[in-house]
Amino acid sequence: MRFAICNETYAGWDLEAIASHAAGLGYEALELAPFTLAADPRALTTNDARRIGETVRGAGLEVSGLHWLLRAPEGLHLTTPDEAVRASTRRFVIHLAHLCAEMGGRYLVWGSPAQRSLEPEWDRADAFARAVETVRAVAEEAQRVGVIVAMEPLPPSYTNFLTCAAEGRAFVHAVDHPACRLHLDVNAMSHEETPIPEVIRASGEELAYFHANDPCLLGPGMGEVDYGPIRDALQAVGYEGWMSVEVFDDSPGPERIARESLRYLRSIF
Repeated sequence: MRFAICNETYAGWDLEAIASHAAGLGYEALELAPFTLAADPRALTTNDARRIGETVRGAGLEVSGLHWLLRAPEGLHLTTPDEAVRASTRRFVIHLAHLCAEMGGRYLVWGSPAQRSLEPEWDRADAFARAVETVRAVAEEAQRVGVIVAMEPLPPSYTNFLTCAAEGRAFVHAVDHPACRLHLDVNAMSHEETPIPEVIRASGEELAYFHANDPCLLGPGMGEVDYGPIRDALQAVGYEGWMSVEVFDDSPGPERIARESLRYLRSIF
């Protein structure tokens, strides 16, 4: 297992300092949120991306990929019936795929719950089809530059679209493209009725990327989830990809979160 950490954990730190600290603890990669790199990531050029990758590698890390893709700019959406908005969203995520590739990353983790949720009047089957069409178009270009789109199921408290791993798998199958795979997140899986190890075992063929955290919103080992069964399930499906620490409560501070999360993960894996 290879360990990464999301850069927004270090709120207010510059990228060089983040990379240096994470590398010093023993992480092997950073997962980057585009909105932390530019107020409007559309302004980022491939040269900018290349420099970002060089900064991260200069500390001895890799860029594993990008996540929280649609946080900024405003006005993007995956399932909307507004064709112009979907076209803008498609172009933007393709732009992110190119940036990711230039940084040396390989994964686009597509969560962004607010930018995919359905309005009450929208037909669910139609919205699903619109999302499939959009993601397939992104996957076509992502594959060309060596990037994989990893769709992230999220709990119903976050969104009403792709709210469990089974829905995520069905979506990946509908897209039916080798550059569209599944992302799993421990916090999200903890809200499912199916136990986390069973979710992982059912998702082995589609699984491309993994977030380590806890339903308490802190890092792995900082809450109640036992990662022993998670380890066993990941080993059973042959997962050898990134395990990236993503937290939503930064109150303990980035140094403690990063240190304790990695210490726990190493003790398990």
